[in-house]
Amino acid sequence: MKKTAFVFPGQGSQKVGMGSSLCAESPEALAVFDQANEILGFDLKQLCFDGPEDVLKQTENAQVALFTCSIAALCAFQALSAYEPAAAAGHSVGEYAALVAAGSLEFADGLKLVRRRGELMRDAAASVDGTMAAILGLEAEVARQACDEAQAEGTGVVTVANYNGGGQVVISGTVAGVQRAGEIAKEKGARKVMPLTVSGAFHSPLMVNAGDALFASLAATPFRKPAVPVISNVEARYIQAPSDVTAGLTMQVSGSVRWEESMQTLIKDGIDSIIEFGSGEVLCGLMKRIDKSIISCAVTDASNLAATVALVASSTAEEVAE
Repeated sequence: MKKTAFVFPGQGSQKVGMGSSLCAESPEALAVFDQANEILGFDLKQLCFDGPEDVLKQTENAQVALFTCSIAALCAFQALSAYEPAAAAGHSVGEYAALVAAGSLEFADGLKLVRRRGELMRDAAASVDGTMAAILGLEAEVARQACDEAQAEGTGVVTVANYNGGGQVVISGTVAGVQRAGEIAKEKGARKVMPLTVSGAFHSPLMVNAGDALFASLAATPFRKPAVPVISNVEARYIQAPSDVTAGLTMQVSGSVRWEESMQTLIKDGIDSIIEFGSGEVLCGLMKRIDKSIISCAVTDASNLAATVALVASSTAEEVAE
């Protein structure tokens, strides 16, 4: 683990119990949840630990839950290890956590932005009948062609929301558009088209108004130049200045998450390992699809926190010995 990127998951990774094991063992993780409760004005900690699941999965709650859990996991790790990342990246709302990890954004400011983002996306979703689906076993370009063909037929808006890598993409749009694009994808050889249980067509043109409305909040937030390189979702390149953050996070709401390209950029620049912070190990799984040679580990509970700290310490000791 000579060059490690810290990575942070997006929506879909939330689940009842998230963060509870870390908070039971780490005062630093617990302090993050307590701070979130105070800022938000409701008991996010109880919602994450005990549910109910249907309330936790509502996008305005899921997004702050994921963000808070990621930073809690990061703080739990940092309390036990001085290991510094060579880069950071986050999938969708995880980009906000990556910016906190890189010193570009304060946790309190990030939490307020993420809550606003979730509310705006909820409202946009309520105004149109949208959905999403995962397409497995099809090249990204072919999946994009399926979306273009469905739109050309007039079935409705549909686009690629997430370029996840390893033959996995997620499409998003109107119900009719997504359904037709899925049918075309199967005709083109997709192994499986799996409808997702979501409340809206996230990362699609149907979210443009939500992104535009978020811009004012982003513009009013003090961002600093990241202390370590951070990859922008929408451009799959490094953020250069605070103005890039505002523009990128605005476009990200309705733009595609270019995760595979982002990871390939890091790999090209020498990243040989990732540590995922938050709930679940989705990004570790995607990395195995993108490049099996990259070491992947996660901090999601007390047991793998200890294992990751030990792995980093052992790797650092070996590098010193060399």
